[in-house]
Amino acid sequence: MFSNNLISQKSLVQGKLGLMMFFDFFIWGAFYVTMGTFLGDKFEASGTDIAKAFETQAIGAIVAPIIVGILADRYFSAQKLMGFIHLIGAVLLYLAGMSSSFSEFYPYILAYFILYMPTIALCNAIAFRQMKNPAKEFTPIRVLGTVGWIAAGIIIGWANWEEGSLENTFFLGAGASLILGLYSFALPKTPPIVDQNNESAFSIVKLLGLDSLKILRNRAYLLFFFSSILICIPLSFYYSWANPFLNDYGMKGAAGIMTIGQVSEVFFMLLLPYFILRFGIKNTLAIGILAWGLRYLLFAYGGVNEQTWMLIIGIVLHGICYDFFFVTGQIYTELKADKKYKSSAQGLITLATYGVGMFIGFRIAGNVRDYFVDGEATRWFEFWLVPSIIAFAVLILFYLAFREAKKYSINS
Repeated sequence: MFSNNLISQKSLVQGKLGLMMFFDFFIWGAFYVTMGTFLGDKFEASGTDIAKAFETQAIGAIVAPIIVGILADRYFSAQKLMGFIHLIGAVLLYLAGMSSSFSEFYPYILAYFILYMPTIALCNAIAFRQMKNPAKEFTPIRVLGTVGWIAAGIIIGWANWEEGSLENTFFLGAGASLILGLYSFALPKTPPIVDQNNESAFSIVKLLGLDSLKILRNRAYLLFFFSSILICIPLSFYYSWANPFLNDYGMKGAAGIMTIGQVSEVFFMLLLPYFILRFGIKNTLAIGILAWGLRYLLFAYGGVNEQTWMLIIGIVLHGICYDFFFVTGQIYTELKADKKYKSSAQGLITLATYGVGMFIGFRIAGNVRDYFVDGEATRWFEFWLVPSIIAFAVLILFYLAFREAKKYSINS
């Protein structure tokens, strides 16, 4: 009887965490995939302006470790902090959707992402705190975040908002943000971990959560950290330009079709524990990087030759691209980080990936797109070759230099 109660309680906690992940990624997917198309259609934004809009996500990711380090690791429970963030975020997304010009839109989306990006690290921290074996337990919960992203894309495709009503995507995200903001207060309690041996110690390093930088003393993790920054440069090309590219190609309901990538993400995320156990951290990460290079080759040749099947395969590869590098990287970070700064460490890897790497990547992608524009037509073949070359270069660097002495098992 006692054992059944424990199982029931654990299932309830897992259900709460899964719903948290669902809504956190539903909000992001609601407006993010089509934001480039929205800005181009409604405000006739240039590639540089679209890059600036997407860079707000990177700015938010750079700020994330500071917010998480100061507040979640030091002073406030992670679930309460996330609740307040999403309540404010609901207002900001609504105002962004109501904007009548790019100059009016930009401050709202900047403020929103400064608040939203820390929630990725907060979600991970809340979930990991409830787990004894993160490598085994995390993916079944994290996969519901991908389901949330899929659900948002399906709604957009079904409602046919890409035909001229994309401001509704921001209202959809605002509604979901309001729901998650209220729901967050019912999540498992995740208070800061207090160092009983050094409770009164104070320093700027601890205040800002920068003690998580200690993790970079490990050579293998340091290389992984810099590889994460570099691989996010080609990643930025996909996030900011895949939807405009597919709409330009003439694909109907492109946002809905792009959810195939998230369906693939669900499938490969469930297989991820097996790959980590069978092939190890290094090979799993390398497969993810390889998939990015292949995807952009498929986009390049599929677009110029009007081979739709190549574009679909490129979209399907998203599961391997994202799961094998980014989710594996989150698990790797959890395994390597000291318990006193696990939340900060998740914020740190968020800074490397969604922050520094994608900030550089969005700017490069915007400039590359403007460079390959002839009149109103974009030379997509040359455009997609650029991120493909970058991804293959990162793969060679990573595979030759990364060394991880310890083997991690999902069963330990």
